[in-house]
Amino acid sequence: MIGGTGLDHFALTEQRIIRVETPYGPVEPMVGKLANRELVFMSRHGRDHVIPPHLVNYRANIWALHELGVRKILATAAVGSLSKDYRLGELVLFDQFLDFTKSRPLTFYEGGQQGVLHVDMTEPYCSAVRQVIIKASKQLGFAVKNGACYVCTEGPRFETPAEIRMFQLLGADVVGMTSVPEVVLARELGMCYASIGMVTNEAAGIASHRLSHTEVMESIKNLENKVAQLIQATVERWSSSQDCLCVSANVEVGKF
Repeated sequence: MIGGTGLDHFALTEQRIIRVETPYGPVEPMVGKLANRELVFMSRHGRDHVIPPHLVNYRANIWALHELGVRKILATAAVGSLSKDYRLGELVLFDQFLDFTKSRPLTFYEGGQQGVLHVDMTEPYCSAVRQVIIKASKQLGFAVKNGACYVCTEGPRFETPAEIRMFQLLGADVVGMTSVPEVVLARELGMCYASIGMVTNEAAGIASHRLSHTEVMESIKNLENKVAQLIQATVERWSSSQDCLCVSANVEVGKF
């Protein structure tokens, strides 16, 4: 599990911090148990929320999870709404993304000995995992919208009203700062990836007030317990097998 803004900590039993050395630097995730299953929890922004979105070491994080044997990733993300269809306090699962990041390393495969991979992103967010989340939400009686286009911006600033209008014209539903390249890197290593979006604010030009990080954090507080229940119910339903095409995404490495 990768916890985003507001979910820098997660209650696991038998929890311990471990250190994983990667080609991109060391990572210190938490390992413990949830629903009698071993789970790796990684705080995307650090346990004290000290890492801004454009400086997250996405490659180290995903590499470390893969090294630990993780094959399915459930992430959380705070998002701003670009549409009346996504209201404050709602939960949503992404199915597509638009990438407007600018300075982040986007791939593990940079040529040479690493090879080249033009990874298929037809279905960026694993539909099999999303279906498990939907079944878990129905079991709990929670409303979760399955399918939204997420636009990822560089951050850490909020977007301008002009940018928001552009994203709306391009078909985006929600906006955030972290899903890319996380979802791409997971696919490059053959891992399933899905993300639960928490609608915590309305974007610039839509909201009738100035945006603030405080508003986002206050909205997340109202969703924390709900999301924690959904994560546990999802983990309880997870199987160890990957019944999807994610696992075969990197079979063509070096063949171009």
